[in-house]
Amino acid sequence: MGKENVVAENEIIIRENPVSRYLFNNTRSAWIWLIIRLYVGYVWLTSGWGKLGSPAWTGENAGAAIQGFVGGAIEKSATGGDVAGWYASFLENIVLPNATVFSYLVVFGEIAVGLGLILGLLTGIAAFFGSIMNVTFLFAGTLSSNPLLFILASWLVLAWKVAGWYGLDRWALPRLGTPWTRKNN
Repeated sequence: MGKENVVAENEIIIRENPVSRYLFNNTRSAWIWLIIRLYVGYVWLTSGWGKLGSPAWTGENAGAAIQGFVGGAIEKSATGGDVAGWYASFLENIVLPNATVFSYLVVFGEIAVGLGLILGLLTGIAAFFGSIMNVTFLFAGTLSSNPLLFILASWLVLAWKVAGWYGLDRWALPRLGTPWTRKNN
């Protein structure tokens, strides 16, 4: 390795390839992330918004939808389905007794992730929590759009530095101590 790669005696910096540098560190790629961000944000926002005010999610019967969902996942685990025993146990012992709380967490979590992605505010954090929700649904044996959303959200997490460039992150991140700098020629 050349001297330009060695920073300290035991530390070696490996240069990024041009594609990764363009996608994850260059604001010229922000338009790609804008499209992905708006799509994923729209899916989350409409999903959460559809649940808001629903009796089974946030109304007089709050928690009923979670109870049905968890019951189906536990049944899949008991019949040798695609839900792991440890996850079924978590659902049965933690989520089910607190179904009302988890119901509100799902609804407002989906809305918050959707708004964060659409507005481009704390994009990496919003995408991270969206991917966590996707994984919990996948663990419960629900495919739907979750695999695609998980992949896209993971990419947005990786691209956090430029994914919110066409959004509020452009101004918020420098104020929070994550500055972007312009290349001086």
